[in-house]
Amino acid sequence: MSAPFEERSGVVPCETPWGQWYQTLEEVFIEVQVPPGTRAQEIQCGLQSRHVELAVRGQEILKGKLFDSTIADEGTWTLEDRKMVRIVLTKTKRDAANCWTSLLETEYAADPWVQDQMQRKLTLERFQKENPGFDFSGAEISGNYSKGGPDFSSLEK
Repeated sequence: MSAPFEERSGVVPCETPWGQWYQTLEEVFIEVQVPPGTRAQEIQCGLQSRHVELAVRGQEILKGKLFDSTIADEGTWTLEDRKMVRIVLTKTKRDAANCWTSLLETEYAADPWVQDQMQRKLTLERFQKENPGFDFSGAEISGNYSKGGPDFSSLEK
């Protein structure tokens, strides 16, 4: 059995002062570096449909309105190796046209090159999902891939 598409193709991270964030068709991942030895009891994390906040040892790390809506009760956070908090948010709109350009409405925007790479990756992921027998992990896209690429759904198979 082959690995999920996003694991074979890698991710396109958007670097931030506290770590990075990246996305797939269905989820947004936030990775926050915390002081080594941090314990789960020292973390306060609030996840809502359009809002996220994270504080470690009483110090606010991340707080604001998300770029787009998520499914609040599917959001999770974990502390990994006592040095990184990973937050996973499930997008409400799960298609290649819904490529977030920033994590929050007003902060942590991807630069134009990273945004372009994110959009390409989501388009390839969409192609993989629509054509499960094919491997698009090494494919290159040129041309129209913005907003999820061309729509071939109306063509006869």
